[in-house]
Amino acid sequence: MTAPLNLCHWINGKRVEADRPSVRTNPSDTNEVVAHLPQAGPAEVEAAVSAARGAFDGWSGASPEVRADILDRTAALLLERRETLGRLLSREEGKTLAEGIGEVARAGRVFRYFAGEALRLHGQTVASVRPGVEAGTRREAVGVFGLITPWNFPVAIPAWKAAPALAFGNTVVMKPAGPTPAMAEALAAILHEAGLPDGVFNLVIGRGDVGQAMVDHAGIDGISFTGSQSVGEGVAMGCARRQARVQMEMGGKNPLVILNDADLDRAVEVALDGAFMSTGQRCTASSRLIVEDGIHDRFVAALAERVSALKVGHALDPDTKIGPAVTEAQQQGDERYIEIATAEGGRIVAGGGRPQVPTPGWYVQPTLIADTTPEMRINREEVFGPVASVIRVADFEAALAVANGTEFGLSAGVVTQSLKSAREFQRRARAGMVMVNLATAGVDYHLPFGGTKKSSYGPREQGFAAQEFYTQVKTTYTWV
Repeated sequence: MTAPLNLCHWINGKRVEADRPSVRTNPSDTNEVVAHLPQAGPAEVEAAVSAARGAFDGWSGASPEVRADILDRTAALLLERRETLGRLLSREEGKTLAEGIGEVARAGRVFRYFAGEALRLHGQTVASVRPGVEAGTRREAVGVFGLITPWNFPVAIPAWKAAPALAFGNTVVMKPAGPTPAMAEALAAILHEAGLPDGVFNLVIGRGDVGQAMVDHAGIDGISFTGSQSVGEGVAMGCARRQARVQMEMGGKNPLVILNDADLDRAVEVALDGAFMSTGQRCTASSRLIVEDGIHDRFVAALAERVSALKVGHALDPDTKIGPAVTEAQQQGDERYIEIATAEGGRIVAGGGRPQVPTPGWYVQPTLIADTTPEMRINREEVFGPVASVIRVADFEAALAVANGTEFGLSAGVVTQSLKSAREFQRRARAGMVMVNLATAGVDYHLPFGGTKKSSYGPREQGFAAQEFYTQVKTTYTWV
């Protein structure tokens, strides 16, 4: 086994030693301790915010080329170390090694993209209505951003929050999710190795009270949060009370519609990827499979066969397709939803139990549940595990109504060979992202990410949309 890491906070450019009262165990093998964890309190939050505020003027006033170069070096280090870091990610979070390496590479590409964006903050020059006056706009950094990140993408999501914040001249205090702080500390170390000035990026490791302290802190100008709706509601209220900026991503109950004219093999492949890869622990996962009556039975039979063949196992086993749940609580939650679905009339056609794996871990069989209705809890609440439900519908209109019939609206997909149906679904689906003949999970880093309804709140993340949250517009007038 690899020796456990002793994690630290990063404040004002230094690793801050602290007591480490808790541990993070490997979800693939709970006999292995991945890291010993510190727990931040009010003093650490105060020190981190103070360091970020002290560094803001120098960082925001630096040449954008300076910021671009540091972000580019960060990207290079992440890409160079993707295999080592990917292994750590898989040990800490539980996703397969291939997925772990791929996520680190994605984080590197996010930093590389925003290295370029640091040089592309555009303003406008417009004609004033007053003779002899020049008028225009410019975008400027906002200040200190608090980033509260989830465990399911423990380096990619910190990257797509931190990279634009830093690129546009802001400073950062970040709190990673409790199960995955090791990847966050690895990112902090790389940023400083790349030459980031002291105080520009600060990391505090702790529980939910640390996040609440950040939300309430007058020295933090904006919060970017990814997590549950229940926590997000409190984040939004806290930011509103003191008029801080807020951006939130809060999950989905994403529909994948399979129409009668779909290519069956393509439909099965898309559903398998969207619903079950990354152990289903993706906010964009295809958790509701809405299938038109004419193809329903063939689709369910074919998908059930593929789901049953997925190998569940240790994340570092090269043959593993589905790793463990991230925590025991998540494992138990997945199993509870399976029980609720069957009690309400659902029929398990694949999975439904705990697999036999040589190492002790938080494993769940990928599970496909047929004969469900839109009103069942399995179709209304986010499970966040390798569990998908099937809803039979009569036609396209019924499928669209079911797809739109939840309080979530993050991602939606349709599998069809009809251009008309595809275009109609894109236009009428109430979701922030719509896929045609693709899994609902899987997005590009240079395009906006976000949803509608209760899935998202505030400006979009990623891509060219990121500047809307991480910069503010200043209008200028000059008499010449």
